[in-house]
Parts: sequence; C-alpha cells; structure tokens
Amino acid sequence: MGESKVTSEPIFCTGCGVQIQTENKGELGFAPPSALKREVIICQRCYRLTHYNEVQDVSLTDDDFYKILNTISEKKALIVKIVDVFDFTGSWLPGLHRFAGGNDVLLVGNKVDLLPKLINRNKVINWMKFSSKQLGLTPKSVSLMSTKSGEGVLEVASEIDELRKGRDVYIVGCTNVGKSSFINQLIKQFAGDTDQLITTSHFPGTTLDVIDIPLDDGQTMFDTPGIINHHQMAHYVSEAGLKTITPKKESKPRVYQLNSGQTLFLGGLARMDFTNGERTSFVCYLSNELTIHRTKIEKADTLYQQHAGTLLTPPEEEQGPLEMVKHTFKISDQLSDIVFSGLGWITVRGTGLKIEAYAPKGVGVSIRPSIMSS
Repeated sequence: MGESKVTSEPIFCTGCGVQIQTENKGELGFAPPSALKREVIICQRCYRLTHYNEVQDVSLTDDDFYKILNTISEKKALIVKIVDVFDFTGSWLPGLHRFAGGNDVLLVGNKVDLLPKLINRNKVINWMKFSSKQLGLTPKSVSLMSTKSGEGVLEVASEIDELRKGRDVYIVGCTNVGKSSFINQLIKQFAGDTDQLITTSHFPGTTLDVIDIPLDDGQTMFDTPGIINHHQMAHYVSEAGLKTITPKKESKPRVYQLNSGQTLFLGGLARMDFTNGERTSFVCYLSNELTIHRTKIEKADTLYQQHAGTLLTPPEEEQGPLEMVKHTFKISDQLSDIVFSGLGWITVRGTGLKIEAYAPKGVGVSIRPSIMSS
C-alpha cells in the first residue's frame, strides 16, 4: 500500500490553513483519516464550525500563546479573560498583565453553577478582584457566569459590548475553562443559523488559527486557542480520573469533625493534616464523586504508600503514589478556605490552628478568607 497523503506531503486545511494531521484528536489540525478522501479537506474543528456553528477548543504551547499576547498588546482591543471559578488559580493565565498593554481586561469567572448556593456572588467577585491584583492584573470589571446553565451569559455579553467602546474583542483562557462554550452561546443567541457569521483566519505572526466573529459595527471578536496550564491537577489523572475530580453539578458540602492528629485524604491526589488546635469542623467542597478518607496522621504515610490507586483514587493503580509537596498554614481568620488547585477547597472554622496540606509537585495549595457566608 502507498503512503497516505499526510506522510507523503503536507496537507493544509482549506478552512483555517493549519496543517492536517490524523494522529492526535485533541490537537490542532486533526482530521479523521476518512476526511483525506474528500476533494476539499478541512480539519475537524473547521468541520464542526461550518456544519454545527460550534467552536472547539484547541491547545497551544506557551511560546505560541505569548506570540498571540504580544500581537494583542499592539492593538486597541478589549481582552476578555475567562477562568474557572471553581479552580481559579489552576486556570489562571500567568503573564497576561504584562502583555495587555494599555488594553482593558474583563475578568469572567465561568462555572458559577458549581459553587454552593450559600455563597454570596458579590463575595466571590470581590475575592476574584483581590486575587487577580495579587497576581498582577487589575481588571476593568469582574463578572460571573455559567455557560452550562446560561446564568450571567447575556449579562457578560452586554458588559463586553459596553466596555469595548467600538474596539475588537479577544477572548483568552486556558483549556477547559468554557471559553469556546461561551462563544457558542453567543452564536446561538445572536446568530441563529447564519452560516457566514464566523470565518477563520491566520493570526498575524503565528501558524495558529483564530476564530473571527464579525460584530455588528464592523469590528471583530477573536476566539484564541486555549493554553495548557502545566500546574493543573488534570495532568496527574487519566481521562476517567478527570471525570471524577471535575464537578458536574453544585458541590455538596461534606462535613468532618476532626481532632488534631487526624488526616483527610482527597482521593489519592491531596491530603490535609490537622496538626494542632481544638476539635473543629472541616467542610469539604469538591466534586461530589471524589471519595474522602479519614485516618490518623501517624497512619497516613503507610496508608498512602499501600493504597494509592486502590482505596485512594484517583490516581489509578498503575500510577501508584505521586510525589507530594507539603504546605504549612497557620489559621488566623475565624473562617478560612484551604484551596487545592483543581480539586476544590476545605473550609476550616476556628483560629490558632495549624494545617499541613499535601498536593502533587507543581499543584498549588493556598489559603484565603472563606468565600462561604459566615
């Protein structure tokens, strides 16, 4: 048999110009082998865009992303940065503030439907403002939405229209924050079945395709490809494990009354030791499918070495124990959250407590004044 078109000579998507490949479904330029038999060859992303008005997220390297950021800084535009409000630090794009130039940034927290209903939305917005400033970015405005339930989507669309002041709009975010879902919501709301609403184009200075959405005043909204954050918890689990740790609906609180000297394992991906303080409550806000296991600190190391991947999952059995890093916290607020990036958080009540938290190397663990109502 002769070689396929892909191996004999490069083939480029007629929709966006990216080189076609048939091996990696989640990467740029993927097309099923059957597509190579067609007269006009387009990648799967462009196919879904053309036939279903759906924008699919794709990933790009750090270098590619910074090329895009450099280009944006040279333009007059509104930047809309979307983060996962359930995994704020894990979905944060580092360095954006350095490349925004003089452009305004609208910060949007998606997946607000996953937060417990007890949480005050204004408290979440204030926490996002504070956290973004700590990370070097002062957004023009902060909004919340859920592309799944539709909550806040139209309000965010209105805010974009108000803030852009006749400028182009660039939507940025890492993979899995719901960036493309937001774009698709806008298409369904405002475009109907207009085939010509969306076009694809090359972004200047890169070989990546960026989705162009014409706006009614002649300006354009650009959907940029998503960047992979290397410190996300998702890199330590399989596809099945990712389904377990990713919340699908509102996180239900799970309450544990602990004495000092006790440990909570969050699956086999994280651990919290209560090392010193009076007996108090620890309320876990995680994916409802992630198992929590309580034990004594003195037994914790042995339990993890023997049962990571079996009793404590994810990770899977073949992965075994992960390399964990310890983070030590002294609790000074009456109500505090210990945040495990990519998993959720544990709300701790009381002061003068000492906590030791463990997560895989590179995955963030932090403390904040609780965003729960006191």
